[in-house]
Amino acid sequence: MRGYRIGGRFFGPGETARRGERNRAARAFAAAMDLQWFAAEDEGRTEEPSEYKIRKAREEGRVAKSQELTGALILLLPALSLLFLAPFILRTCVEMIRFFFSRAVELDPAKDGIIAGAFFSYFIRLALPVAAVSMAAAIFANLVQTGPLFTIKPLVPDFSKIVPRFGRYFRRTLFSMEGLFNFIKSIIKMAIIGTVAFFLIRSEIRGLVNLQTAELWQGIRLVSSLAVRMLIISALLLLVLSIPDFMFQRWQYRESLKMTKEEVKEERKMYEGDPQIKSRLRQRMREIMTRNMLVNVPKADVVITNPTHYAVALEYHPEQRTAPQVSAKGADEAALRIREIAKQNSVPLVEHKPLARALYAELEVGDFIPEQYYEAIAIILAGVSKINEERRRAEGLGA
Repeated sequence: MRGYRIGGRFFGPGETARRGERNRAARAFAAAMDLQWFAAEDEGRTEEPSEYKIRKAREEGRVAKSQELTGALILLLPALSLLFLAPFILRTCVEMIRFFFSRAVELDPAKDGIIAGAFFSYFIRLALPVAAVSMAAAIFANLVQTGPLFTIKPLVPDFSKIVPRFGRYFRRTLFSMEGLFNFIKSIIKMAIIGTVAFFLIRSEIRGLVNLQTAELWQGIRLVSSLAVRMLIISALLLLVLSIPDFMFQRWQYRESLKMTKEEVKEERKMYEGDPQIKSRLRQRMREIMTRNMLVNVPKADVVITNPTHYAVALEYHPEQRTAPQVSAKGADEAALRIREIAKQNSVPLVEHKPLARALYAELEVGDFIPEQYYEAIAIILAGVSKINEERRRAEGLGA
């Protein structure tokens, strides 16, 4: 007997034995697995967060975000802007000093508004480029981590947070994985900044010692160069440090959103509706299909019989459905009526006592065939297809 395809899978000889071995191995693996290995800390939350819960948390402004990455970019990009804008800043500072010193004895700061206007003009020219770069760095760092997100929920006052919870605070900051990670991270940050400062100062120690005899511009150039290099190197190392911090924040975020089995059930009930209502709707649909099932018998592909007590009509359209569907079923007199209608409309009758009893007992009109019966149904449909082909060939020869 050739194989048959159901639900996108091909069933051939020996498929049942192989599938049984896979199912037994899967059940043994599931029995050995302890779900508590993956539970969230001290809360028994073992289930991964649903898409709805993640979306809800995002709407409330709760996202995985590393402050270290944001801080490193805010330190690095303004430092680079200072390095490239240094000639412009120097010229602006010299121009500002000349302006105020040349008018020191001509204008009265209390009466002449030109002094305040000049001050704000120079201040904006000096501070605006660096401030703009800092703001752009902060926006970019947040967009990289969270994507486009705008919510005012974190700004809404929550008076429950005003009440001090020292026990919970100390447990979280000192006696938890987060507290240990932050402690180690702070030590590494101090070590990075201290090490960078030590090696840079040691490399310029001779020039720093001779600053007291050096010219003013030479001293400014040395100190500013040292400061900018210290900022850039420290920022680059802190940026590298922010990568494991971001990964930790993502892991902690997923852990904080994990759900209990009860929460999963409640959410599924909210989305899919009350199971009792769904059960009543299914029952009503089955009643309608049962009343009309005799009309569906001529459309069936095969009727499986007991042969006298039970009859189950199956209809299968591979292009529309993933599995055969029960279009009619009956016992005793109803089974006799189904067989008569099937004979009148040339629907094949196949005697299979165990399968007919099982399908009649387990399925209702409109139900799809369960996977455990796929192989038996595939063999029957393959036989029916072969009979239909021979019938069409015989009719063609008779014509």
